[in-house]
Amino acid sequence: MKIAILNGPNLNLLGKREPDIYGDKTFQEYFSELQFKYTDVELFYYQSNIEGELIDKIQELGFEYDGIVLNAAAYTHTSVGIGDAVKAIETPVVEVHISNTFMREDYRHHSYISSGAKGVIVGFGLQSYDLAIQSFLAEQTTT
Repeated sequence: MKIAILNGPNLNLLGKREPDIYGDKTFQEYFSELQFKYTDVELFYYQSNIEGELIDKIQELGFEYDGIVLNAAAYTHTSVGIGDAVKAIETPVVEVHISNTFMREDYRHHSYISSGAKGVIVGFGLQSYDLAIQSFLAEQTTT
């Protein structure tokens, strides 16, 4: 199974950025833990602060991978283009957020991605990514 994890703007600052919300672990450290845990899964990781680059990556992987875990970060609430890219591909997407976006500012309560996603996971910290991967693996065992 091939699963891609795509992160949007400012998530390259995990471990430094607002640790009270996002924790003190870098994503690269966490990604290494995921690779160790899921040795039977080919995991790919990509992060960009640029909306168009995320759209390009979604389109590139969206016909090759078995699943995409997408944390579009702030673009979740602003990017019709990313939402359209998710709807345009064949690969199922799970939208994830580290924080509970519904406990934050009102503008974070809307997502342009959710309507095209297989599911949405919010508020479980970095474990949100693990839960998304588990959802793809569980689906694989039932088919």
